[in-house]
Amino acid sequence: MGRRHSRRRVCYDLAIAPRGHLASSSGRDLGPVTASDDDMLATLEKRLGRLHARQRLGIEKDHEAQIFGQGLNFFHIENATGSHPLIRALLMVTGLYWRGLSNSAKVVLKHNRIVSTDLPASFDGFTILHISDPHVEMSETAMERVAELVRGASYDICVLTGDYRAQTFGPYADAVAGVGRLRHYLKGPIYGVLGNHDTIRMVPAFEEMGIRMLLNERDRIERGGGGGIYLAGIDDAHFYRMDNIEKAAHGIPDDAFSILLSHTPEIYRQAAHADFNVLLSGHTHGGQICLPGGIPVTLNCVLPRSMGNGGFKHHGMIGYTSAGAGVCIVPARFNCPPEVTLHHLHRPT
Repeated sequence: MGRRHSRRRVCYDLAIAPRGHLASSSGRDLGPVTASDDDMLATLEKRLGRLHARQRLGIEKDHEAQIFGQGLNFFHIENATGSHPLIRALLMVTGLYWRGLSNSAKVVLKHNRIVSTDLPASFDGFTILHISDPHVEMSETAMERVAELVRGASYDICVLTGDYRAQTFGPYADAVAGVGRLRHYLKGPIYGVLGNHDTIRMVPAFEEMGIRMLLNERDRIERGGGGGIYLAGIDDAHFYRMDNIEKAAHGIPDDAFSILLSHTPEIYRQAAHADFNVLLSGHTHGGQICLPGGIPVTLNCVLPRSMGNGGFKHHGMIGYTSAGAGVCIVPARFNCPPEVTLHHLHRPT
């Protein structure tokens, strides 16, 4: 990342690894990401514990394509795949499709300033790169733009807040390979959580790439010998309901500065009452298809609309909901540009 930033377009899909294969952090092809069910279960049980691994896999098997019920809201349009071509056809008939497709590739780099008296002095100026909802197989042109943006960005850690796969069920090898290609352009410690589009089977491959997945877990980050901050992450809370904030927060001192990663912001109340200083999330896509003025047609979650895109506060906790870098259902955006975000942490001046 210390190289001079080139103005030429980044070729995101350069032979980092073939589709369906896993790429290491250096771009080396590590082979196919497939594994037998028994091998996968054994790997996940060793990593997550028997209960979490079996519960998550069992819920995926029973519910991953469910349209009604399951999760925090009743209707899951992302699982109603028969409706997706109809939505696309409607946009084509109205003449809006190609404009929306062009909009979906225009990823912007946003800056968000987070100020807290609880932040240790040694972390003043600490910067977090936040990428959410890439849906890599459906958003390849957008991912090229993301690669361009992150190459020239300066940050201390990177966080990924879920929804790496375009579909909510079925094959996942191409999604893992797409994340591997994006991983090639990221630096520093990288942390991630899973979203409602993601299978737990992705976790071993992501961690092989050097992405530390936080599944109801936390990590302590130190800087310059002047204390530390805590970064916690939870498993999907929107659809699979495998989140456990109490477990994620276990061991974080009462007076410590702490950040929670969650795919969905719907757990903002629980996060605030668990004394997290910051909540970083995504899921909503900011609405993706919005009316003029950025008014979302739907956020696809149980959440006040004021919390569906950008910054918010709740009981002293600072929240940020990313509009996401990719798209799902249809490859189109209106009045809601895709984004990657740099969060700049500061103490009050």
